[in-house]
Amino acid sequence: MTSLQHPDAIRHFQSLCDACQELAHRFHSPAELRLYADGYIHALRRTAVLDPISQRRLEELTDRWIRDPSSFVGPDGDPRSLYESARY
Repeated sequence: MTSLQHPDAIRHFQSLCDACQELAHRFHSPAELRLYADGYIHALRRTAVLDPISQRRLEELTDRWIRDPSSFVGPDGDPRSLYESARY
């Protein structure tokens, strides 16, 4: 089990999850969420805010979280409703 122990890594993971949830609610596709997460993680890597072990754990956990369909559930309980814009 990969878990985050470093307080800064936990805060970054929460921030990344919150941002991806917001993007999903604005009908961004899973591929766009992946791009956003990759950019966020790349910025963390470049700034060396986290130690290498915490960085790797954050990357692994983020990857698993984004690939898990249950991470993004629409208001009606259906993950597909997040990625389809409302029809008028």
